[in-house]
Amino acid sequence: MKCLNLRSEKFTGQLTLPASKSISNRLLILKAVLKTELVIENGSSAKDTLDLQTALQAIHTTDSATLDVGHAGTDLRFLTALLSTCPGEWLLTGSERLQQRPIKELVSALQHLGATISYVNAQGFAPLQIKGQQLLGGSVELDASVSSQFISALLMVAPRFKNGLTLTLKGKVVSASYITMTLALMRQLDIEVSWEANVISVKPLLESELHLKPRTFFVESDWSSASYWMAFVALSQSGRITLSGLEPNSLQGDAVIIKLAEVFGVSSTFNAHGLVLQKDAKELPECFEYDFTNCPDIAQTLVVLCCALGIEARCYGLETLVGKETNRLLALQTELKKLNVEVQITENSLYLPNVKPSQFPKQLEVETYNDHRMAMCMALLAMRVPQVCIKHPEVVDKSYPTFWEDVNYIFLEGNTI
Repeated sequence: MKCLNLRSEKFTGQLTLPASKSISNRLLILKAVLKTELVIENGSSAKDTLDLQTALQAIHTTDSATLDVGHAGTDLRFLTALLSTCPGEWLLTGSERLQQRPIKELVSALQHLGATISYVNAQGFAPLQIKGQQLLGGSVELDASVSSQFISALLMVAPRFKNGLTLTLKGKVVSASYITMTLALMRQLDIEVSWEANVISVKPLLESELHLKPRTFFVESDWSSASYWMAFVALSQSGRITLSGLEPNSLQGDAVIIKLAEVFGVSSTFNAHGLVLQKDAKELPECFEYDFTNCPDIAQTLVVLCCALGIEARCYGLETLVGKETNRLLALQTELKKLNVEVQITENSLYLPNVKPSQFPKQLEVETYNDHRMAMCMALLAMRVPQVCIKHPEVVDKSYPTFWEDVNYIFLEGNTI
């Protein structure tokens, strides 16, 4: 358990944020697909990425293996598509929670394209038995309202399909920024792709084209990790933090946090050292309203920030949060109720009423539900509650392994003013 008291109104410091897990994982899959000497500099050290590297190494050295990706939903989805194209016999599984997260849409699409995949237990869920082989590819439809990772998984392996891929997206497209990221990385690797209206096309590559010349990618830092520091600065009186490694023209949709930070009185400026977050004197809104369809990973941060500031919040486009490491909407509702805050949720929205932080209890014990983002966003409340104790703080290893060290550095090691 990690207990915090961060009631410092003034602090300063500089941090190097972890590399983007989303970019790192995509580059690892594309490297495996293209069989190229792709050097990934500053790759993520997050557990999800390390687990993916372990699985890819096993695929490279054998043609039959059981691959357990733990809680990593991204790994499960990307590997389901990749293994379908890798000759061999594969059993793909994960944690109990991961086996409750649906994967039927992706499996059905792959089966339509020629893949041989069967469910070991419940239909529509891992574990999966996969027989890898050359796939014909072709045309397929996919419900885009479930998970953008299903779409990215198909797109990245499509260059191996004999006939390429024509993917028609049905319904509301969620987390479109992640699809855009995938396509941008593929273009940088000279894969011919197009996205017009609701149809995405990927041209196949000949076997000779799969062995591209060596190239190097430097992975930028993670913008969702930056959101926690934006929130810490917003909760301060005059905090100032410089975050190294972020790119102003980022592929990550979570970079929108710069604009959202302004709402809470945080200015953002790039200089030679990185992104400088500075608390400015600004009247805060009575109500914060936003559609998180394209950036759901920062929704929890903003909800908890509004709670800590006593701001009413109306948040939409949250349908994908139900099927994450935990049901994040229910988890927020449950944990914030401990502060006597009655959060209202639907299947895709959340309403946080106006609250008075001065009436919060003096102690708070937080469940994390095997969810890294629950641990990090609830840590923000230590700026308003004298003692916040986070259960299973190690869950942050999934995306931000040095989070607690960075918190200690900023608040406890001489950086407060």
